[in-house]
This record gives sequence, structure tokens and C-alpha cells, in this order.
Amino acid sequence: MLKKNIDLTEKTILITGIAGFIGANLAIRLLKSNHKMKIIGIDNLNDYYDVSLKEERLKQIQYISRKALKDFIFIKGDISDLKTVNNIFNTYSPGIVVNLAAQAGVRYSIINPDSYIRSNITGFYNILEACRHSYDKGKSGVEHLLYASSSSVYGSNRKTPYSVEDKVDNPVSLYAATKKSNELFAHAYAKLYGIPSTGLRFFTVYGPMGRPDMAYFGFTNKLLAGEKIRIFNYGNCKRDFTYIDDIVTGVMGIMQRSPLPNQDGIPYKVYNIGNNKPENLLDFINILQEELKRTEILPIDYDFEAHKELVEMQPGDVEVTFADIEELEKDIGFKPETSLKEGLGLFADWYKEYYLGF
Repeated sequence: MLKKNIDLTEKTILITGIAGFIGANLAIRLLKSNHKMKIIGIDNLNDYYDVSLKEERLKQIQYISRKALKDFIFIKGDISDLKTVNNIFNTYSPGIVVNLAAQAGVRYSIINPDSYIRSNITGFYNILEACRHSYDKGKSGVEHLLYASSSSVYGSNRKTPYSVEDKVDNPVSLYAATKKSNELFAHAYAKLYGIPSTGLRFFTVYGPMGRPDMAYFGFTNKLLAGEKIRIFNYGNCKRDFTYIDDIVTGVMGIMQRSPLPNQDGIPYKVYNIGNNKPENLLDFINILQEELKRTEILPIDYDFEAHKELVEMQPGDVEVTFADIEELEKDIGFKPETSLKEGLGLFADWYKEYYLGF
């Protein structure tokens, strides 16, 4: 598919969910780049996990924006409020929109589905509507809309690696269903209104300043507290763990390559962004505990085996995630470079400094 090259210089970029893990790291990388730009960020700072961590990410963004002498404007608000979204578009007229605001988590969607409908469905609809009206009255409008999808859309597909050409009509969680809905909404708006849209199917993103609800973070908290960690499906799971810096590199590359109309005349694209190298969960945990010992978060003689509990699969989970990234590699040269040991080591270094203060 042909792509339109976009120069980020002098652009106004809207990042929703900017206090989130990926949103904050993307903003920091953009502010550190050589491009002169304005970044508008919105986040509702909800308490799904520790708000102080979100506030710390915002502090880092604000510090770097001042140091780089670049414009950064933060708006505390919720994309499920159409008036708030419209005010942002009317005031700042963003040329690129990166929609990362979403209620995340497979298991949480089982017990609190309402928050997924508000954020992932209503919120994304509001973003699409604002993008549509950005073309009103002769305005140049949004050049490129990127939005977060998820590897969860593949559900219980047994064919691996997962390809964006695979059928994804059988979600095993509400979270996955909302992400598939986002892709369908974006496709419809791309066809009807010509909004160039790219979906990003993220695969198990990890690293420093990450989400505390993710397994590696929760394992660390529990091991430090001397509690047992529960390893689902008796450890027979594989995940395409992808380090945050590699994810951000991919997103920035995609931002600058807006899809032109495909063979059906629709400016629409979906990519997998993953490591293309699934790791066994038990191997992942073994490397994590080695790095926690190296950094002295755990004592060197910590009895790790005594703190493991192998349990059955949780509802909504899948055994394997495995990204086919051939198309992304072809289009932007994407190639993850961070090994699991390096990535978990960097997480352990950050965790020690941030939570333990040494």
C-alpha cells in the first residue's frame, strides 16, 4: 500500500491517554526529537492504578518540554465527554491524533464492563467525530489518526504468528471486543469521510514506568512483599513481550507514514507491533527474578521456588501471543532490538530507584 510521508516539524499532535505508559513515553521521545512541534495531551488520571505514577510521568513530560523549549499543553479531561474533545479540536486544530486513551486490562473488563464502553467505545467515537469535523469549512483537517488496538483481538486463534490478515471475529473478553470495534469504527470513518487511520495492535508492552496491573510489575510487588505469585495455565503460556522503547520507535515511524487509499479507496491500515519472539512465561519470570536479585531488590538467596504457585488459566486469557510484523518491517523498517534480559534489567533498575529510593 502506498503511504503519504508526513513531516512532524511544526505539527500540532494530540495524544490522548498521555499520562499512560505508552502515551507518556511517546510524548517524551517526541519532545526529545529534532522536530519543532506542539503536543497537546489529555488524560482523566483515573484510579484504575496508582495515580501518583501517572502524575510522575506527567512531571517528566513537563520537565523535558521545558528543557527542550517545546510547547506542551496538558488537559485533565475524559474523551468520553464530547464537549471536552470538541473544545480541544476547535482550540488547537491537531494535525496528527494518537488515541491511546482506553480502559485497559482483560480481567478487569469481566468485573467492570461499564468503564470499557465509556472509554473504548464512546470515547473513541468522540475522537472520530472530532476528526471528521476537523475538515469542516475548508480546514486542512487531521492528516493521520493512529489509535490503540490490541493483540487481544486475535482471541483464541491457534494459527501463529498472528497476521493482520487473520480473521478476528471471536473475542474472548469484552476488552478484546471493544478493540475490534475500534478497528471497525475507524474503517467506516475512513471510508465515509476519508480520515487516514492506522490501528496499532500492541503486544504485551513492558518496561520502566509501566502499568502496575501488568504481570511482571505485580510479580515484583508480591515477591518483594514475600507473597506467592500465581502463574496461570500452570506456566504454559507464551507472550510476545515488547519493550517500551521499541514500541515507541514503531509508533513514531507509523506517525510519519499516513495510509493512502487502498485498492478499495479507503485510507486505512492496521499493524501488529510486537517483538516477533514469544517467550515462555516461566522463562520470563526466571529472568525477572534474576534481575531483581542483581539489583538487590530481592536477596541473593531468595527462595523463589517457594513463592511460585501454578494455577489454571484465567477467563479471558489466551495461551500464546505471537506477532507477525513482516508488513511493519517492510513499511518502516521496524525491528525490535531490546532483549528480555536487557528490558527486565532496565525495569528492575527503575523500580529500585523509584520505589525503594536507592
